[in-house]
Amino acid sequence: MEKQSEVVLFGTWFSTYCIRVALALKLKGIQYESIEEDLNDKSELLLQHNPVHKKVPVLVHKGKPIAESLVILEYIDEFWNKTPKLLPEDPGERAKVRFWANFYDQKLLPSTYPIIKSSGKDQEKAIEVCSELLKVFEEGLARDFPGKCPFFHGDNPGYLGIVVGANSCNYEAFNEAVRVMIDPEKHQAFVSWVAALKDHPLMKENIPAHDKVVAKIRDYFNIPQV
Repeated sequence: MEKQSEVVLFGTWFSTYCIRVALALKLKGIQYESIEEDLNDKSELLLQHNPVHKKVPVLVHKGKPIAESLVILEYIDEFWNKTPKLLPEDPGERAKVRFWANFYDQKLLPSTYPIIKSSGKDQEKAIEVCSELLKVFEEGLARDFPGKCPFFHGDNPGYLGIVVGANSCNYEAFNEAVRVMIDPEKHQAFVSWVAALKDHPLMKENIPAHDKVVAKIRDYFNIPQV
């Protein structure tokens, strides 16, 4: 294992992007130091390590910073290239995993923000848009990874399982804090995958508690408790 001082993760407990990195490190058995950042008063070290985006997560390995969660996951898998692997060995399978991880980050996740920030008919429309994208995601995973969901390769979450699980394992907290964003009846495949991910020991031990996430969402987005 790496010495603790050689691997440092700058992040926050509630950032699903930071949780991704922590999950990957723990899955690989890599010891690391975790530095909790105050996003309202970012440390000089964080700004020094990520001067472009000035965001978490940042992984510092032997003094070298790596930013952006998907980039960090690939770095972890390439540098610590022992099992369990995050990405498949086959180039075609790797490409499919990367494609759907990018779809999740660039299309599906951004579609949830208008739901949080709107109300009434605008919110209903935003939920419909999110639901349509989630359907595309479900159908795409079923087509590209038949019989392999929710881990997509092997018996561990892997790259795509970590990307999806870090956020979606707490979808019920968003449903409670905001309103029902994901209808379990309409998206049985997705809900089933998430349930299986949540049942994995890696997720059980590292995903923040439901009530804690609900409180943070309400505080972060100034949502009154009904």
